[in-house]
Amino acid sequence: MNNAQITLREKKLGLLIRDARIAERRSIKECADAIGIKPGLFRAYEEGRRAPSLPELETLVYFLKLPISHFWGNETKSDASSVMESVDVPRLIALRQRMIGALLRQERTNANMSIRQIATEVGISQSKLKAYELGEKAITVPELESILTVLGSRIDVFFDQSGPVGLWLNNQRAMQKFIELPAEMQAFVCQPVNRPYLELAMKMSDMSREKLRSVAEGLLDITL
Repeated sequence: MNNAQITLREKKLGLLIRDARIAERRSIKECADAIGIKPGLFRAYEEGRRAPSLPELETLVYFLKLPISHFWGNETKSDASSVMESVDVPRLIALRQRMIGALLRQERTNANMSIRQIATEVGISQSKLKAYELGEKAITVPELESILTVLGSRIDVFFDQSGPVGLWLNNQRAMQKFIELPAEMQAFVCQPVNRPYLELAMKMSDMSREKLRSVAEGLLDITL
């Protein structure tokens, strides 16, 4: 295993360690104390800047109640519950309720449908639908799905993207996707020298097809 492969393994191991800790709702200090190291060193393990010894890893899986094979697999263990520990849940839910109401009103406006039309087709009162759109009343998932069916919209449009839960879920999906990448792609991403190429790829992904074609033609003119 060369240096690049060792660096890649450290990064992947760090992701799995962090995921395992979150799954068991343990703090960095608790895990560090459990294996007899300082929190700063454990944080370095999670960030892939350092790596634990096998005895440390064995002690960690014993503490976290996980099979040691977890750290040689590609599956994550954590769920969304741990993110709620530091969140004002009532305030978060009330805010999301208002955001969903505003988005529902926007979707209805885009569909050029009145509150009366929607209420009639779904079978709810107009006053109830108004309360939903104003965020004054929580809308149940089945009712939201029924309204969106009438509007021709999708439930995933309403999923949290920028709040604490949404950001956490996006981070989990990104971590899972990274773990599922082929080893050679993981190694490429982890090399700092390749960052300019990744940034260029991100910029190009936002370009229109016509713009990409123009860039490609320009490159051909230069190389011919």
